Amino acid sequence: MDITKDIQPMTTFRNHSAEFMQHIKETKRPMILTVNGRAAAVIQDAEAYQHLLDLAAQASAEEGIRQGLAELSNGQARPARDIFSELREEYGIPG
Repeated sequence: MDITKDIQPMTTFRNHSAEFMQHIKETKRPMILTVNGRAAAVIQDAEAYQHLLDLAAQASAEEGIRQGLAELSNGQARPARDIFSELREEYGIPG
């Protein structure tokens, strides 16, 4: 992040939005917009945002797998056939 270019007042962005959007597209870096000297919003290239969403989804899946493996090693897991059997019995689903 280049704080001289990537942190701008909202008013400056509003007056020069096309130039700033071109900068964001070229650098792929987010821009922080401020109001009264405080961070108010972050804008970024749509492709870079999608990349962040993809990373978050991957991290979430990895965390879910990690938690499942931890539960398995702690003896907190049950065989799926037992759970399915209970569900079939509870809801009257033929086996």
